[in-house]
Amino acid sequence: MQLFSKSLNKLPIIAGVIGALVGPVVILGVWYYVTPKNFQVGYAPTQPVPYSHRLHVGQMGMDCRYCHSNVEKSAKAMIPPTQTCMGCHAMIRTDSAKLAPVRKSWETGKPVEWVHIHKLPDHVYFNHSVHVAVGVGCKTCHGRIDQMEIVRADQPLSMGWCLDCHRDYKPNLRPKGEVTNMNWTPEMAAGWAPPDNLNPPTHCSGCHR
Repeated sequence: MQLFSKSLNKLPIIAGVIGALVGPVVILGVWYYVTPKNFQVGYAPTQPVPYSHRLHVGQMGMDCRYCHSNVEKSAKAMIPPTQTCMGCHAMIRTDSAKLAPVRKSWETGKPVEWVHIHKLPDHVYFNHSVHVAVGVGCKTCHGRIDQMEIVRADQPLSMGWCLDCHRDYKPNLRPKGEVTNMNWTPEMAAGWAPPDNLNPPTHCSGCHR
């Protein structure tokens, strides 16, 4: 006596196909909906003040270190305080509606609530000063900031992306004096060669301390 229909013989095949499809769909769903937005290339949140890097850096030629003054001596590049902005805007465009949050911050002492874009997880150790000291250009991680009206995430800043650089760092180095030069190319450094005695960590404890 036949207890089960012959059509059930296809059940293992159907289950296998569904299993093969569900796995990638779940992974992609988690990657898209659970991964923090700041790890997505192109992430460009609206800021409380429409600060234009294209104007200040690209057209006016301001050096990155004027606003991010800790980048050469600290692990963090530092979001510029209101005092830095008012160093110019206490005299320039003093009535601009776009700068109202900056003036309010200056008057009240409360910082402007900038939205952090390039933010690594708390379990990751990263030191800006170490990278700047060996000649890693700002453009390597942040892209052509001088051409961005609205700053966006240019690179994924993932563990794999960082490890690729640590394993082959020479293409991302430049003379230390050119670290903030967005227009720098290797052809501009005749006779210069990246050091071959660096040893960037590739083991877990290098970044997870």
